[in-house]
Amino acid sequence: MSKLGNLGARLHRGEVSYDFIGKRKIWYGVSILITITAILGLAVRGLNMGIDFQGGAVFTTPTKMSASVAQVEEYAHDASGHEAVVQKLGNGSLRIQIAGLDTAKSDQVKQTLAKDLKLDPERLNADLVGPSWGEQIANKAWQGLAIFMVLVVIYLAIAFEWRMAIAALVALIHDITITVGIYALVGFEVTPGTVIGLLTILGYSLYDTVVVFDSLKEQTKGITKQTRFTYSDIANHSINSTLVRSINTTVVALLPVAGLLFIGGGFLGAGTLNDISLSLFVGLAAGAYSSIFIATPLVADLKEREPAMKALRKRVMAKRAQAAAGEAQGESRSATGEPSDGAAPAVVGPRDQSAPRNRGRGRPSGKRR
Repeated sequence: MSKLGNLGARLHRGEVSYDFIGKRKIWYGVSILITITAILGLAVRGLNMGIDFQGGAVFTTPTKMSASVAQVEEYAHDASGHEAVVQKLGNGSLRIQIAGLDTAKSDQVKQTLAKDLKLDPERLNADLVGPSWGEQIANKAWQGLAIFMVLVVIYLAIAFEWRMAIAALVALIHDITITVGIYALVGFEVTPGTVIGLLTILGYSLYDTVVVFDSLKEQTKGITKQTRFTYSDIANHSINSTLVRSINTTVVALLPVAGLLFIGGGFLGAGTLNDISLSLFVGLAAGAYSSIFIATPLVADLKEREPAMKALRKRVMAKRAQAAAGEAQGESRSATGEPSDGAAPAVVGPRDQSAPRNRGRGRPSGKRR
């Protein structure tokens, strides 16, 4: 068995464990710091909305252009006064996207671009994209997100309980905020592919959270009938028992997405992959983090506020204190040479000490006749 598999088995059996719940304040602080940074990035820099959301013009050049992507970006910026997104297509042609152009402005930009690229204006294809289409996409995305959230809360409240539903909802909002904030900080263009990626990560994040919740639900049945573990103890064991599984699924999911983002979008220059790959990469990592460090600790916090769980914690702590006192007393008696079972030590009195001497003196010495 591999080392990771052996570790997973030991975590599942409870032989080794990391105190995730006990250090939950640290995870809360880290998450709050990351979330604040994402919100500040979103407020200061804003999102770089693509042409599908702002409207504008898309120009496509013929194949085998001699000009580089950087040169065409400069030509487009000088001609329109707006930032342009230039992508090299598979057939060698260039796709130039310039947001915020109307019909009259796009005709002027087309003529200028054709002159700079030394092309016949008729060979430079131009298509206008209205902002209303992107607005419809955004509205539908928000509606789908709201419906998804409501259905998630209802399902988790029925299948598990309302505290788990609240914790899962907080984790989902946490993942969305971080992903959108990183988009703002990085400056990647927001396209319909970004929206698709964002909705995809919500399902993955929820799946990872439900796996831990299902383990927690099974292990907390009849929890008040015992005095060995508190709810937080069992919640911590649930995280540890599913930890290796969460790591494996996250790594397997991140590897192809990382290939799209860093190799396809970065090394090979396929910028069309950046919009969806970044949202998937950040969202998958944030979803795995939130299911371990946010959702389950938050459930434990909410459950520990219940009167029954408070009473259970008191009983567990009292029993542990009693056991610790007994161990300390036993160690103290062992150090002084006294028996640790609580029995009184045997006392040797004067009669016991003299008995052997009397028996020895009364026995005749020498050979018996």
